[in-house]
Amino acid sequence: MKKLWGGRFDDNTDALMEQLGESVSFDARLAPWDIRASIAHAHMLGARGIITKSDARKIIMGLEAIGRDSAAGRIAWDAALEDIHTNIEAELVRRVGDAGKRLHTARSRNDQIATDVRLWMRDQIDAIVARLRAVQTALLDCAEAHQDIILPGYTHLQPAQPVLLAHHLLAYFEMLQRDAERFSQARRRVNVMPLGAAALAGSPHPIDRAMVAKELGFEGISANSMDAVSDRDHLIEFCANAAIAMMHLSRFCEELVLWSSPAFGFIEISDAFATGSSIMPQKKNPDAAELIRGKTARVYGDLVALCALMKALPLTYNRDLQEDKEQVFDASDTLQLCLDVMAHMIPVIRFDGKAMTRALREGFMEATDLADYLAARGVPFREAHETVGQLVRHCIASNKRLPDCTLEELRGFSPAFDRDALAVMTPEAIVRRRDIPGGTAPRRVRAALRRARATLHAARRKKA
Repeated sequence: MKKLWGGRFDDNTDALMEQLGESVSFDARLAPWDIRASIAHAHMLGARGIITKSDARKIIMGLEAIGRDSAAGRIAWDAALEDIHTNIEAELVRRVGDAGKRLHTARSRNDQIATDVRLWMRDQIDAIVARLRAVQTALLDCAEAHQDIILPGYTHLQPAQPVLLAHHLLAYFEMLQRDAERFSQARRRVNVMPLGAAALAGSPHPIDRAMVAKELGFEGISANSMDAVSDRDHLIEFCANAAIAMMHLSRFCEELVLWSSPAFGFIEISDAFATGSSIMPQKKNPDAAELIRGKTARVYGDLVALCALMKALPLTYNRDLQEDKEQVFDASDTLQLCLDVMAHMIPVIRFDGKAMTRALREGFMEATDLADYLAARGVPFREAHETVGQLVRHCIASNKRLPDCTLEELRGFSPAFDRDALAVMTPEAIVRRRDIPGGTAPRRVRAALRRARATLHAARRKKA
């Protein structure tokens, strides 16, 4: 097929230019959405009398047949035809003749690709949100199954205060909840139709943009034709949301890597999500978690590449924008794969509550509660903090834990200590006292588990 733009050119395109300029090798995945948008466009062209109803019917039937054959893998796309749009149009003309040449009336590849990507992205967002919900479900199931386990909470990766394991897992549930909300909010901005903007200035034909938008399920149409074909902030937002979600997965995976090491021994990752060493027979490596952690950098790169691509482009369309799709495709594919892995890996993690209990004995995690004990008895907190710090130094020198101290030892540092001071230092008492909204007290965590389950039920009802 002759180049769509070849009328004013005398010479053929250089083979290297062909290689540089083709995009069908990666934008072929947009074929279903391109066909869908083209069918809606053809319906409108026929309804408005811009082309005959007979030609519109031929075009629609041809596109539907191409869609079926493409889905079945019966069409080989030609890189010489540059992109998926031209390939589909060439196939359409081959099948239905001159009627196929009328499909491109009142549109440009500029607004065509912008529409295709928005249709594709809308479906990807729906798939990503569903996968986020699956990981949330896995986290919640684990949290509900291990409500009684207490483990060390860390700051600076140093033992800080005891917390419930369920409380810890629900922290990631909340992170993923915000991820789902971000994608859902972005979907509303994505769901605006650029078709009708044409090359940059709109179309002189009496098109009905609202008709096409309704058929394609768009909630609105773009307000400015130049903006519609030239900006890609929705792609950047998509990649930013993907990068944040990957960051959350990576943080959890880092903890899985740490917790699965003998130094912690808190969990055992299933063999299905681990690998061995080619030289060290004893090794069981948490490779799935490490790979997700590593792939986070890849999605960060996708985001930065898009930001760099867009930073100096004048209005309106520039060929640079051909380079926007591979990054978005990669970010979407990577995030969805990692979410699938997490949803399957979390339910088969074995949590070792005894190892977590043993770890509670290290790091003087009772210290803050002793300081709070003194503060509740009228000792200024800064003075209480200093007193307990001296007590910790005494325990280090004596090679003992805070709960091992006698009442006499405690009173040697402050007369405000009484017999009930010994009772405040058990892990159970420490978590129980954090009985505020958002705290780690068992009563509050049980309420948080119920809210989390209600959140998932509401999301499923909304989707249904």
